[in-house]
Amino acid sequence: MSLFKKSLLLIFLLLLVDQSVKIWIKTHYTIGGGFDVFGDWAKIHFIENPGMAFGLKWGGDTGKLMLSSFRILAIIGLLWYLYYISKQKLPKIAVFSVALILAGAAGNILDSAFYGLIFSESNYHTVAQMFPEGGGYAGFLHGSVVDMFYFPMIDKIMPDWVPFYGGKRFIFFSPVFNVADSCITIGVVLVIIFRKKFAKI
Repeated sequence: MSLFKKSLLLIFLLLLVDQSVKIWIKTHYTIGGGFDVFGDWAKIHFIENPGMAFGLKWGGDTGKLMLSSFRILAIIGLLWYLYYISKQKLPKIAVFSVALILAGAAGNILDSAFYGLIFSESNYHTVAQMFPEGGGYAGFLHGSVVDMFYFPMIDKIMPDWVPFYGGKRFIFFSPVFNVADSCITIGVVLVIIFRKKFAKI
């Protein structure tokens, strides 16, 4: 099997994991629902993110459409780039790093593109239904991304003497994320590590 085909297989497997986890969470928990994994510092905590990675938002409906369109173009560009670098003499891990980024981008765009069409709306009282009779909660490219991993390893009121945070609640790590976000983050870190290899092609 060629390196490119191996990369596509990796992407497929990661998308399968990402989408399976998201669909399970969305169809079993209300917004804000979940459970503790390891004490109070590792949780499954279901939220929906209408914007960017790690719960960031930008530009309302117009921003959402622009972001989704950009993601689709980025996926096309990354797919071409993945094919190109798979033909070069790069370490497999360097090629797979790009595959990770591509898998993450594709995982989140699937939510944005189709979840609004195939699911009823998630809220704090009812669990979303797949393929509801009345149709989904949003149009094409206007769905929300499902996030669920939450690691508030530090959650405390800071002492008054601490600059900027004195007397305030401090949470680390506060963003809630998903498998796709993790793929993007790991992929970017690996690209940075192998950046000298990429500079030679």
